[in-house]
Amino acid sequence: MLNSAEADLAYTEQAFPECPSCPHRVEPEGGPPFCTLRPRSAPHPFAALAGLIIPE
Repeated sequence: MLNSAEADLAYTEQAFPECPSCPHRVEPEGGPPFCTLRPRSAPHPFAALAGLIIPE
C-alpha cells in the first residue's frame, strides 16, 4: 500500500478486519468511510487525464 497525503487519491474499499480501528480510516460527515492508503498496483487516479488534449 502507498500512503497518500491527498484524500481524493485514495478512496480504497474498507475490506480488511483491521479497517474499523485503522489510523488511515477517514470518516467524513455525510459520507461513507474511506482509507487514505491505495494499493501499489492501482493506477494513479489522475492517470487518465495524462492524455487529455485541451484545445486553446
